[in-house]
Amino acid sequence: MNRRKGYLVFMMFFVVVVVSTACNQGNDASNTTVPGEAGAVALYKKQCLSCHAADLSGRVGPSLQHIGSNMTKEELLGIIQGGAVGMPAFNHILNGEEMEALAQWLSIHQ
Repeated sequence: MNRRKGYLVFMMFFVVVVVSTACNQGNDASNTTVPGEAGAVALYKKQCLSCHAADLSGRVGPSLQHIGSNMTKEELLGIIQGGAVGMPAFNHILNGEEMEALAQWLSIHQ
């Protein structure tokens, strides 16, 4: 019975790791320099939607619906750049202008 529990725990851990790191696999927006709100929305749809949902309510990742009330633009930018628990870093996927636009757009969601 202990082997079975160990196997189940391992499989659950494996699924969580795969899902959390796969949120952004295959998406490369580095060729898309589109600052401003429209650009940020496009970046969100391409890079974030699969983990945070179209309405920002969260899926694998947490809800971002009121993130601007809880975090500053600078804090959001730091997470976008360096990642967070279960979230990959985007500093090698998005350029500085794109990350800045996305952080600004998210910071207004209060």
